[in-house]
Formats: sequence, structure tokens, C-alpha cells
Amino acid sequence: MEQIKRGVTIISSGSATSPQILDNHDLSKIVDTSDDWIKTRTGIQKRHICSSESLCDLAVKAGEKAILNAGLTSEDIDMIILATSTPDDLFGSASKVQGMLGASRAVAFDLTAACSGFVFALNTASQFLRNGVYQNILVVGADCLSRWVDWSDRTTCVLFGDGAGAVVCQSSEEKDNLLGFEMCSNGTLNGCLNLAFTGETQKLGNNHQVTQGKYNPITMNGREVYRFAVNKVPEVIEKALYKADLTTEKIDWLILHQANQRILDAVAERLNIPKWKVISNLSEYGNTSAASIPIALDEAVSKGKIRTGDTIVTSGFGAGLTWGATVFRWGF
Repeated sequence: MEQIKRGVTIISSGSATSPQILDNHDLSKIVDTSDDWIKTRTGIQKRHICSSESLCDLAVKAGEKAILNAGLTSEDIDMIILATSTPDDLFGSASKVQGMLGASRAVAFDLTAACSGFVFALNTASQFLRNGVYQNILVVGADCLSRWVDWSDRTTCVLFGDGAGAVVCQSSEEKDNLLGFEMCSNGTLNGCLNLAFTGETQKLGNNHQVTQGKYNPITMNGREVYRFAVNKVPEVIEKALYKADLTTEKIDWLILHQANQRILDAVAERLNIPKWKVISNLSEYGNTSAASIPIALDEAVSKGKIRTGDTIVTSGFGAGLTWGATVFRWGF
């Protein structure tokens, strides 16, 4: 018997951030920087920083909103994919999120692809939905990078914030609103952006040894990451659009990973996409890694900017190095 190919719809969104805000003036009292220096180079004015909240707390709040906005309950969710590089537990946090949501029917797992994580997770979810294995999947992008920032390094501490965003994806026999995607990796550039483990070898008795250590704060070669992003992101978007049989003129909205306003501007310019079509909330949240795209999406939907039927291109890029793009039509 021939299996019916199902479509994918992205039907709702939700997001969450900490109420604690660290603006550029606050940072100028912590490290040698200024509001003008940060805004000129990044476009960031403030970022939300967790105090007592955990990553799971943010992920659950975003997930609850997305489930509510979908008109579903937690029991309707079949799978949870948590895209994060900063879990509360190195073994993973998705299962804890599942338990806190009360989504007792859902299988849950973490996916790590840094700032590309949400795009990679969305494309992963689509495969389970197309195969008809699951009906409703909650995709969450969440990161608490403030845990891993060196607050004496002005080249990195000004960039990152904490947050979570989520969408509910649904299998459909009538529509396929996930139109195309492309994903890439290049491990030869891994050293450009790291949150790396370092250790020392210790002896275990006379004949054995083990390496133990810790993870170090984030390090980044900003110039190389910028060069990589402005060259590779337009290319991967064009490949995803080709698979979707669309041109840039047919795009209603472009939502890039919110890393740096200069990157957003350069990518849009290379693709000949007008600035008014580019969703940017970087000034408010900074770089929230895997959370940045779904937070921007949810904010635009909540404000009525993005409407049902709009064609959206998203692209994530970052550590790994990884990058990818997804083209989808919003809503049922």
C-alpha cells in the first residue's frame, strides 16, 4: 500500500525572556565599553539576562504559549525538540521540559547546532511529520549564554542575551507549508567560535589515566564569523528558495539569526531584499543563539506584522560552523 506523503504546517509561536535587562550603559560600568561603541558595531542596545530562571524555565514558558496559541493542550504534543547549546544538564534538558509541561505522551530530545539550532530542529521535526509518525511537534530554541560569557571580554560580553522561543508544527494531509530547506556544516572553521572544554590528564593508579577539566567562556573571531555569514547565508537562502521554487521577490519576511545588525543588512542587500521586509529585534534582545529566530518570529506574529499565508525565509548561522535556511508559509 502506497504511503500518503503528508505536509507540514507551522501553526503557532511563543517566547519568553527574563525580566532582568542589562543595557549598554550598565555594561559600560562593568567593562571598558560605551553605548555608542556597542550600537555602532552591533546594533544592540540591551539584552535580557537570567537571574534565578533556568533554561528549562524559559523553554517551558515559551512552549506553553505556543501550545496555547495553537489551541492544543500539552497532552496533544507527540514530540519535543529542544535546540540549545546551554542545557541545565549536560545530559540534556528536553526531557525535563517535557515533564514540566506535562506533555506525558511526548518523546523529547536535545539538538545542538548553536545559533543554527532552531532551523536545524525545525527541519528535523518536518521529517517526522511528513512520514506521518507524529502529528504535533513542539520545537523550542532556548539558550542562556550569559552563563558562559567572560564579562571582562568586551568583544563577546556585549553580544549575548538569554531567551527562548517555540513553535508548534503539525502534520497535514491538505497543506504543505514548509516549502524548502538547506543545511550545511564546515568543521574546518570550528575554531572561529567556541565554548570549549579544556582538561588536564590525571593518573588513575599506576596504569591508567583520565582527562578531567571544565568548559571555558565563549571565544570568537568576530571578523571571520562576519565574513563567513555574509558570504554563506545568502547562498544557503538562495538554495532553499530554489528548492521551494521561489524567488526573493516572493518573500514577505526575512528572519535571520539575530547576531549583528551589520550582518542582517549585508545579507539583505546581497539578496536585494528591502529593509522593511527584514525582521530585526536585535536592539532589544542581543544574540540569543538558538532562541533568536523564534523570538523574532513570535514578536512579529504577536504584533500582527506576520499574518497567515505570509511566506517567510529564516536562516541560522553560527558555531560549528553551521548554517541553514528554511522557507515556509505561516499558519494553517
